[in-house]
Amino acid sequence: MVLETVLFGIFIAVLLAIGLVILFKAAGIIIKILLHMIFGVVMLFIVNLLPFIDIPLNILTVLVAGFGGFIGVILLVILNLIGFI
Repeated sequence: MVLETVLFGIFIAVLLAIGLVILFKAAGIIIKILLHMIFGVVMLFIVNLLPFIDIPLNILTVLVAGFGGFIGVILLVILNLIGFI
């Protein structure tokens, strides 16, 4: 009876440790995506200060800038300059 209780406790502790590792990795990815999106909005705001560029701040442009980073903002600027956006 005591051995079964100890083994069950060890099993629960291992499952808890594995669950915490998965949770922290997922939270890290979510925080990284949010920081990229904030960086994308800031970059779009800075680019919109230029008088000849007018990129709208909507969910699509924020997602492109957020997931694409600097390259995404450059892509949006190029699309704006050729008249696509």
